[in-house]
Amino acid sequence: MGRAGSRRVAGCGPRERGPRGVRLGDRRTVGHTCPSRRPRRGDRIVGERGVMMESSDRVAVITGGAAGIGAAIADALLAAGTRRLVLTYNGSEDAARETVTRLESRGARVIAVRTDVRDEAQVRALAAHCEEEFGRCDLLVNNAGTTRWIPLGDLDAVDDETWNELLSVNVVAAFRTARAFAPLLKASGGVIINIASISAHRGIGSSIPYGVSKAALVQLTRTLAATLGPEIRVNSVSPGTVSTRWQLDHHGDAFAELAAREREVAPLARTLGPEDVAQAVLGLVGAEGVTGVDLIVDGGKHITY
Repeated sequence: MGRAGSRRVAGCGPRERGPRGVRLGDRRTVGHTCPSRRPRRGDRIVGERGVMMESSDRVAVITGGAAGIGAAIADALLAAGTRRLVLTYNGSEDAARETVTRLESRGARVIAVRTDVRDEAQVRALAAHCEEEFGRCDLLVNNAGTTRWIPLGDLDAVDDETWNELLSVNVVAAFRTARAFAPLLKASGGVIINIASISAHRGIGSSIPYGVSKAALVQLTRTLAATLGPEIRVNSVSPGTVSTRWQLDHHGDAFAELAAREREVAPLARTLGPEDVAQAVLGLVGAEGVTGVDLIVDGGKHITY
């Protein structure tokens, strides 16, 4: 993977400066850093814990935030006023840089950090880096996930390595990040949103371990909500079929036919995009009386089963 390029970036006013590679163990930060801004008079902060909606001083961390649904969540948060973002990625550095550039062009201050969420030390270092750079965390979105496409009937193809990989990334990693960020989130009265899947609720999906891992993530959401309240609210979102590069790469031309069949039975009669999932996340972030809830986002298809 190539090193971060040398370019000037916007977002720090008179202290503007280019990106620097910040070593976190064996990881590198893409983006730029600048001093935390103190809240200014006129910033609106809604809610008795004083953290959510309308304050440009709040900080959001999105795992798997450099592309797809994660990037859409970052876009939606920025549009809603969150201007300090920490995104993790474990794939293309170029894709992460493109997302950082796009968000910075709209006035955000963004740090993108290569992070293997299976590694406890890297997750702890991520939380420490967030605190060092911004001094707080108000929202943690556990979006990083993985799967293996295995026909549900092919039980022999599901080996222990597959189980361990999917459970580690899709469930245990969400616990790791929640644990690492809990002190910051408690201090701010923050929110955790876990991105699950419709496969958590139905006997469908890319593989048996995937569905089981997402069902476990929904249960983790409930237990964390019960454990971390009242300081921290914890909810999850379960998307159905979403038009993403991940889906298109796997299904190819067949995705259009799949989406058309689903539109015929879904009450909203449309194929959802990443922005629909992002809007659900924003809704749960602002719902101060809601915790321990999983919100299905599939155009209503789940009520037709």
